[in-house]
Amino acid sequence: MSQISKVDQNLIIKKIDKETINIQVLDNEMLASIVGEFNKNLTKLETLTNSKIFFRGNSITIKGEDDSTLRASEAIKFLGSKYILTNLIDNNDIIHSVKMEKNSNNGNIHSLGELIKTPKQSVIARSVKQDEYIKALKNNQIIMALGPAGTGKSFLAVSVAITMLMEKKVDRVILSRPAVEAGEKLGFLPGDMKEKVDPYLRPLYDALYDLFGFEKIQKKIETGEIEIAPLAFMRGRTLKNSFAILDEAQNATSTQIKMFLTRIGENSKLVVNGDPSQIDLINKSYSGLIKSKKILEKIKEIKIIEFDHKDVVRHPLVSKIIQAYQKVDDKS
Repeated sequence: MSQISKVDQNLIIKKIDKETINIQVLDNEMLASIVGEFNKNLTKLETLTNSKIFFRGNSITIKGEDDSTLRASEAIKFLGSKYILTNLIDNNDIIHSVKMEKNSNNGNIHSLGELIKTPKQSVIARSVKQDEYIKALKNNQIIMALGPAGTGKSFLAVSVAITMLMEKKVDRVILSRPAVEAGEKLGFLPGDMKEKVDPYLRPLYDALYDLFGFEKIQKKIETGEIEIAPLAFMRGRTLKNSFAILDEAQNATSTQIKMFLTRIGENSKLVVNGDPSQIDLINKSYSGLIKSKKILEKIKEIKIIEFDHKDVVRHPLVSKIIQAYQKVDDKS
């Protein structure tokens, strides 16, 4: 049975009058997840949609202006879909159910969302751009993703890469990043190469552990199925049956990005992720991310995804912070 059919089967939606919509939720566990502990999810939805939402038994009643009630009911459809896919609804899902309803042109938001199944949790797209990005990660050989922090560039790339490794579609996942300090001088770092590079790759490790668990990931690292490779160490290699991710590519030169992309071999995928607004190079003009995007955008086999503040999936304040800084940068 399709995702939409399961949602429609468990949610009976009736428009009572111009200002009232009633939703009967037939699955008790789905209902509990949608409502949230102490009705917190419905309270959040009320604020976000400017409506009044009442809950009794297996019935959710939405009251307000016609536009507000429609937004709230579509958001609940999305949450029902999210529950069917992942058996989980969290606070961010409440926010993004409303955001996706705003951005939807066809009113069918609960059908959106590419799914990535991982051992610890299932991940779905939280925006139209994320949906496009996940499809590109699955279907294209070379993908470039540009955009601000919090848009899921690294998290989604790691999710797809390790899922493909677990499904034996690739033999190896390679995580790479320029070893450039984020505006601070860290000095000498002790240890072997992996220990020296690990601090720079911490966001990728966090994604790995969140999705697949510490022990499973450590075992894959020990066997070489997951490889940590500083960008400088990629030169001269040909990557076969591999999924390689270059993170923080705004801190790589155009020559370095070219070197990374030309490592591609048979049955491999390469992903280049970066945020053009967070260049840590001493001379920002050395960054090759934007230049590489302009050079490569006419090659149809290379998929380029550009995120903006509307795609941020962290705390809602992150989007506002990005917009505030962008306004200042645009004036300067």
